[in-house]
Amino acid sequence: MGHVTRLTVACATAALFAVGLPASSSGAAVTPRIDLRVLVVDDGGPATAAIAAELDSAGTPRTTVALSDGGRARIDAAFLSDTVDGRPRAKFQAVVLPNDNPFGAGSTEMAAITAYEKRFGIRQVDAYTYARPEVGLNFAQDPGYIGPLDGRSAQVTAAGKSGPFGYLDGRVPFEDNDPKVTESYGFLAVPLAQQVGDATFTSYVDAPIDGSTARGSLVGEYAHDGRRELVVTFVYNRYQQQYRLLARGIVEWLTQGIHLGADRNYFAVHVDDVLGADDRWDSELNCTPGDVDCGDAGEGKEPDPIRMTAEDAEYARTWSASRGLTIDMAYNAGGSEAYKEENGGDDPLADQLITDQHAYRWVNHTYNHLFLGCVQDVSVVPWKCATDESGDVRWTSQSTIADQIEDNLSWARRNGLTVDRSELVTGEHSGLANRPQQPDDNPELAPALRDSDVGWIASDTSRELNQRVAGPALTVPRYPMNIFYNAGRAAEQVDEYNWIYARKSDGGSGTCETAPNTTCLPAALDPETGYGSYIVPLEASIGLAHATSNDPRPHFIHQSNLAEDRIAYPALERILSDYADLYGDNTPLVNLQMRDIGAELQKRAAWRNALNSGSASAYRIGNTITVTTPAGSDVTATLPSGSQQQLGDEKVPFGSVYAGLRSGWAAPADDGEKQVVLVLSDAETPTDPTQPDPADQPATPSKRLPVPEGAQHPVPYGPSDTRF
Repeated sequence: MGHVTRLTVACATAALFAVGLPASSSGAAVTPRIDLRVLVVDDGGPATAAIAAELDSAGTPRTTVALSDGGRARIDAAFLSDTVDGRPRAKFQAVVLPNDNPFGAGSTEMAAITAYEKRFGIRQVDAYTYARPEVGLNFAQDPGYIGPLDGRSAQVTAAGKSGPFGYLDGRVPFEDNDPKVTESYGFLAVPLAQQVGDATFTSYVDAPIDGSTARGSLVGEYAHDGRRELVVTFVYNRYQQQYRLLARGIVEWLTQGIHLGADRNYFAVHVDDVLGADDRWDSELNCTPGDVDCGDAGEGKEPDPIRMTAEDAEYARTWSASRGLTIDMAYNAGGSEAYKEENGGDDPLADQLITDQHAYRWVNHTYNHLFLGCVQDVSVVPWKCATDESGDVRWTSQSTIADQIEDNLSWARRNGLTVDRSELVTGEHSGLANRPQQPDDNPELAPALRDSDVGWIASDTSRELNQRVAGPALTVPRYPMNIFYNAGRAAEQVDEYNWIYARKSDGGSGTCETAPNTTCLPAALDPETGYGSYIVPLEASIGLAHATSNDPRPHFIHQSNLAEDRIAYPALERILSDYADLYGDNTPLVNLQMRDIGAELQKRAAWRNALNSGSASAYRIGNTITVTTPAGSDVTATLPSGSQQQLGDEKVPFGSVYAGLRSGWAAPADDGEKQVVLVLSDAETPTDPTQPDPADQPATPSKRLPVPEGAQHPVPYGPSDTRF
């Protein structure tokens, strides 16, 4: 990783503009009230939608005006501001427009926004506009470029690093997932050599212009006429890597580093079935003998289980320490006891893991990895729930579930492992609903969880993306990596991958041709090279996308993937190395424990509900932010470094430092209180002119800009798998 930088005072300023504001009776300027809410004017394009999605992900409140809505509110002075308790109020702290003027020439709405931004020092993002003098740029010609940006590499400038994009290491690569599809489009142009009046243009992200030594701006700040616009001259959607890299900086520039909501990059890896053994894929039968996908086909086949060795455990410890990533080991103690019975009472793997126990976090995965949902009828493929004589579903009992939980914890206590009993991963996420065969949770699960004090139970995002209640617990959705549980060798992984994702004409099962939401491979992968050349880059791309999307959900693999060829490591290393190449040292990956991930998702859901119901709001007067929230609820925010929370007569640091700012959660001083008071760090007073000039005319409106097909819709990441 590289440069550790922070937002400049201009970006993270904590003082308000007061020039031109109404005066009090004593003649002193009145400090205005600024509501912490963003106005988004939406034209239905992917760029505006991407910024709105970033605000939603962080928990930053917004009001959207859809231009296509014939009954929409008209934007005028009254819509934008009013007076509260004799104090002028700006109803929005920032403005997002599709381009620099989406309303048309002579628009009274654009004139109202212009005057509003001048009066209150409000910033504006032009989500996607073309290069021209009206935004401080030359036309994209002589030198310039207009066209696809796929596969190009942009760069954060020195001003960008010392400003809103100081969390990046510098390089901003543009995706090129499909050479046959244009996924990104943009304009590269240089700033005007002679700006109008005292206007300035500061490029934050640029790229080389073909056939020239010049570099063209892709993201830059146009300061003019007492206003500031962030001019973005390329199109994007919320899923593309280039936007994910820049999204944080766009929002921090827009809000001046002061807003409700927070955005961090997360990565956690759970390894399931530790101490147990996993069944192996059979390339002749095209199924997994010993598992339910084989049915009768695997009968008589000699089992060849995959299980880590002590050497694999030593490697895991060394790898984890060298990468600075703590692995969560979801263990099945019964696997160790069974191994001892068959091997003279010894288990070198368990001995090594116990010796190295403090190198990991340990999660209860039940004693024997039993299926804890309905009783499975495996006489058919796919399996179905067994029923009794009355036709009622037969369920795994409460006592069986409780025994599986408690026996595993007892083994941990005997061996000195530190395990949080509130965390649980059931075998195959069983007990929870498993559609289509088992559409409901096992009714015996909830009382067993209650008796065992389980508060967090793992679920599978391929079944349920969002957190939900499961009896006394909340789920912690986990992303399954498409590195199969039944593969210890790269060749096995590729063979099974081809069977699932290759067309029938290419030797696959053909399932990809009929299954929804599944993408067929262009051709079957080479057994020798396919894992490293195709699967690893694809899985790393998916994992990195999750990690850079403010998504704390963990990923999970299996102990088999750390054994034999140790096939998980190349994908994990690619994720970590790609991240290190893109982000600065001040923006590390956050590696949370399972319970903390669950708590983060729980807080976010409560905060989202408070925003949606209108029971949470905030405003700023000077350096003080007052947040109203449902009684006892936590508040999330991002503030300049040094900001504090007011607790009675005391002040305590707010949140923690991340990406050059402070962010996190704050609770009211008392459970019954509905307000959180935050105090910004001192900052210089901006020198921008803010006196509104009614005579100003809006800029010439932009035409509708070209949007490539690849920017209108999410770019597919490729095949996904729901196996365990």
